[in-house]
Amino acid sequence: MRILHVNKFFDLRDGTDIYIHNLMQRQIQDGHEAHVLATRAPGNEATPDARLFIERLDFSRSEGLSRDLRKGLAFVWNSTARRAMREAIKAYRPDIVHLHNIYHHLSTSVLAEIRAAHLPCVQTLHDYKLACPNYKMFTEGAVCERCKGGRYGEAVRHRCLWPTFAPNVLAACEMGMTKARQSYERTVRTFICPSQFMADKMAAWGEPRSKMAVVPNAVEPAPRLATREGNYILFAGRLSPEKGVETLLRAAARVPELQVRIAGTGPEESRLRMLATELGAKNVVFLGFVKRAENLDLWERAQAFVVPSVWYENASIATLEAMTQGVPVIASRIGGLSEQVADGETGILVEPQDTGKWEQALRAFMVLDEASKERMALAARKRAAELFSWDGHMAKINKVYSEVCPNP
Repeated sequence: MRILHVNKFFDLRDGTDIYIHNLMQRQIQDGHEAHVLATRAPGNEATPDARLFIERLDFSRSEGLSRDLRKGLAFVWNSTARRAMREAIKAYRPDIVHLHNIYHHLSTSVLAEIRAAHLPCVQTLHDYKLACPNYKMFTEGAVCERCKGGRYGEAVRHRCLWPTFAPNVLAACEMGMTKARQSYERTVRTFICPSQFMADKMAAWGEPRSKMAVVPNAVEPAPRLATREGNYILFAGRLSPEKGVETLLRAAARVPELQVRIAGTGPEESRLRMLATELGAKNVVFLGFVKRAENLDLWERAQAFVVPSVWYENASIATLEAMTQGVPVIASRIGGLSEQVADGETGILVEPQDTGKWEQALRAFMVLDEASKERMALAARKRAAELFSWDGHMAKINKVYSEVCPNP
């Protein structure tokens, strides 16, 4: 098959980019022809497809009235992206288009070209943007579903995307226009959901359940089992409000005999460091940014990996990476995490934002004997291999493709 992937970035800056890169590599290995359309940036992965990439606009800052007006128009309807899509379809003659995150940087303008060419189209939902203006269904420190039912003015009222007023108005208008025109629903034949939770949530928000296909994320098998010889549990990730690190800190402060390592940076780092000092949590060590090689060593030595998220975590790759190494996971019982972690078997599930419950969970894990921890570690690795392998993932992706494109 000839497959055209469409995503706003192609520079391995986040999990979505890495996933697309890995998926394309496997498709090429399987004898398919895989191409990508994205935006142009210095950090892009090298690809001959870059000749059709479009300029990446910076929506994070003001660049003068004329430039900002241009960016505002492109945010809603990017004519340059539409032309690039037209050229990509002409150049690659795809049998199928696989959309990922096209929002804002490419816009729904590319969908018009897909419909005009009568091409089969699927989209992987890496986040909640199909329904929620701010991608996360999380704002002001808590899960948020205020926009349900088309009430996108809530995104303006609560400044869900940016601190300033105008960008939120723009985002709400773009969302309203997209839903009024059913742009995605008229173009995409199947929405690929990395978790059952995602599929159910989209249906609850009015998306067609018949178009939802659940295809769990995949992870490469680790070359060896973790040693788990360190005397600590590990959080590794972005330090932002939705990750729930504050709950972990408050619980850990009550269990001073348990060592906690926190690897990562983000907007909450300074506040969390101050909070740890205020709580007297001397057992918590902030490591800041950790390079990949050092990070792997941290993971291999950890007794457990901790995911205290307080938002609807869709399908955590970090959780799967820990499991495939044979590291038990202590995670919030929220979003797709409950589908990854088998409570009491491969780890422990805990109510999110409940400091008391998290304290109990940390203590419960700490008192497990080594044999119980080893059983949990082996069960985690086995579950990752059985439910979240790339072979299984590719089989399901191919099934989705064949259902929307039976005769390529």
